[in-house]
Amino acid sequence: MEKKFSFQGTNEKGTLFLVATPIGNLQDMTFRAVEVLKRSAVIAAEDTRQTRKLMSHFNIEGPRLMSYHEHNKNRMENQILEFLEGGLDVSLVSDAGTPGISDPGEDIVRAAVSAGHTVVPIPGACAGITGLIASGLPTGQFSFVGFLPRERKDRKKELERWKGRKETLIFYEAPHRLKDTVKDLLELFGNRPVTAARELTKRYEEFARGTLEQFHESLQTEAPKGEYVLLVAGASEETADGEQEVWWSSLTLEEHVQALMNRGMPKKDAIKQAAKDRNMPKRDVYNAILQTEQ
Repeated sequence: MEKKFSFQGTNEKGTLFLVATPIGNLQDMTFRAVEVLKRSAVIAAEDTRQTRKLMSHFNIEGPRLMSYHEHNKNRMENQILEFLEGGLDVSLVSDAGTPGISDPGEDIVRAAVSAGHTVVPIPGACAGITGLIASGLPTGQFSFVGFLPRERKDRKKELERWKGRKETLIFYEAPHRLKDTVKDLLELFGNRPVTAARELTKRYEEFARGTLEQFHESLQTEAPKGEYVLLVAGASEETADGEQEVWWSSLTLEEHVQALMNRGMPKKDAIKQAAKDRNMPKRDVYNAILQTEQ
């Protein structure tokens, strides 16, 4: 294990700050976030136009503003690492909310950590958690799924992996894909409780609570507006027990291990779990995965 203190000792290299920004209401910006942005040499932003408005509102002057988004992240990654290597602090911000959640921020964080740089989170708003705590659904255990694949075949395959989970599930969805996603959720998950949250922290903030069937029906006459957070109740004990053994049945061994890793498992643990699921020797699973990587 490599240990790194965020604020102890001297650091000649720069620090990568992950700065959460408001998801709607600018009053949700923290004092600490403003101060960190003001003293950063560089602000890497997903949308520089949006970030300029934020900087203007909070009188943030001085930092160099650069673009870092899904389409240029590979090219800009080296530049950010060079800034850090040269002793410059870089703040990463997304369009709204916490960077690294459903945006390319996770890639530069991984690169910075691999290069030995200090990475410091500056917490704040996150749409998924904001929606969850007011959803009325269980919050003791939950899983963040985020955006589902756009293609229906891929979307249904992904939902198959989650439908047996007992905890509350958090999805993000754009308004133009909402109807199709809710239709697939109802078809694969059954008529579970759901809370649809939109325009969070804004003037027209709304929580629609009911069942997937009721929500699906309402979407036939009401056009979706704004970005949505969908909070879907977990599977019942009976459903979850039945799905626990079969969610991976249509996957190859490599896909099984990768699916577990996508859920946050380290590779070693994913191989161990896949071996347990399939009643196979762990060594056989390891060797099979090793062969596919050669």
